[in-house]
Amino acid sequence: MLDAYLARQEELRRYFNARLNQASDVDDLMQDLYLKVAAAPPVDEIRSPGAYLYRLASNVMLDRLRQRRRAVARDSDWRRLYHVTTPLEDAADLPSAETAAAARQHLSRVVEALDALPPMTQQIFRLHKFEGLSHAETATRVGISRSSVEKHMMEALRHLTAKVGR
Repeated sequence: MLDAYLARQEELRRYFNARLNQASDVDDLMQDLYLKVAAAPPVDEIRSPGAYLYRLASNVMLDRLRQRRRAVARDSDWRRLYHVTTPLEDAADLPSAETAAAARQHLSRVVEALDALPPMTQQIFRLHKFEGLSHAETATRVGISRSSVEKHMMEALRHLTAKVGR
């Protein structure tokens, strides 16, 4: 498979260039594609190495686009959360000392409020919010119904809102 990659390397580079407006990403994509090709099964198990390479290239490119969308969404959420409205405001990407101190105090209040919750509610809140489990996955993990997880989450959110605010 590596031989097929090396034989089509310039074609693959043109493939990426034609689909992307950023030449700087092409080298990264070529490297990612190389790593996928190096881990691919032997060529004799692949009927059409060329088609396989282009499918891998397409998948690598789509993965990169998804990563970029997630990064943009994450940055947008961060800006909205910290009320950054202009590019100049986040130029340094570092909060002021006052903002950092206020954030530490806020985090301390959140942790204190979480610690005041019943152990099961704490566990459910942490599984859902910190580990990213869905309500159904959390229910399975702790051995209760999904509706019970939802009730614990509502209790936790009510408690946090009352103790810390929004």
